[in-house]
Amino acid sequence: MANIQFANESLLWFLLLIPCIIAWYIFKSKHSQANLQVSTLAGMIGHSKTWRVYLRHFPFAFRIAALSLLILVLARPQSTSSWENVSTEGIDIILALDISGSMLAEDFKPNRLEASIDVAMEFIAGRPDDRMGLVVFSGESFTQCPLTTDHAVLMNLFQDIKSGMIEDGTAIGLGLANAVSRLEESSAESKVVILLTDGVNNQGEIAPLTAAEIAKTFGVRVYTVGVGTLGTAPYPVRTAFGVQYQNVPVQIDEDVLREIARMTDGQYFRATNNAKLKDIYNEIDQLEKSKIEVREISRKTEEFFWWALLAGLFLIAELLLRLTIFRSNP
Repeated sequence: MANIQFANESLLWFLLLIPCIIAWYIFKSKHSQANLQVSTLAGMIGHSKTWRVYLRHFPFAFRIAALSLLILVLARPQSTSSWENVSTEGIDIILALDISGSMLAEDFKPNRLEASIDVAMEFIAGRPDDRMGLVVFSGESFTQCPLTTDHAVLMNLFQDIKSGMIEDGTAIGLGLANAVSRLEESSAESKVVILLTDGVNNQGEIAPLTAAEIAKTFGVRVYTVGVGTLGTAPYPVRTAFGVQYQNVPVQIDEDVLREIARMTDGQYFRATNNAKLKDIYNEIDQLEKSKIEVREISRKTEEFFWWALLAGLFLIAELLLRLTIFRSNP
């Protein structure tokens, strides 16, 4: 955005002299006109004023305009252009999501898995500058989406997640190790895994704390989230008579999840309902802020040339009028 400023603003006070000069000119013009008394006006009737009468004030007007412009030139008008350079340093984040059968429990609406997917997608939409990826696990683990800045693709892949895609079970250590491997070659200053599960590690070749040691080695911070209400949760079971519900005890290995977070300088959260889960992701969003550097650049350009040129043209116009039309005979 460009705007005009003056380097010597104090000189603009001289513009207040212009009205005074104009007033003095008007006063002088009224009192310096010659008077001629004649006995009759008969010989003057029908004679119109010549064009010199209408142009007689032009030399003064040109001089006033030139003087005003010269004052502005001496005040040094400058145009200032300013703009901002914004550089963003995003964070690399892998979401590790438990898709075991127990995630179908309906203590969350519509169930734990769908609620977790919905909140995670909102989280992704709110962080456009970060690279994100998705790892899913149950009895095994695989990468649903590697790190990407194309969040539309990532969210489409989120919608393809279904419980039962892979062998059932809860391999927390394997899921975490897989997520860390996605960040192994990342050059981002901040590398984060958000691991969400509702159970106890019962499968996989890698123990959860071993995976945490790997994460610590590669400088990956792990936020762990345990999902499930307190006590028991309704779990749908298909029978010959349709879907029936059983109240299943909620068992989350919170001690292990806390230790994973502690070892990696992360934090453990417990979500007992949809609102709490959303609050947890909002808190993680506040804890992991992208680095944004804004540098404002401004440039000043002297703009007096055209003003000085216009003042010169007014002075030349005044001089030409005085040397031609209003020239006084010697």
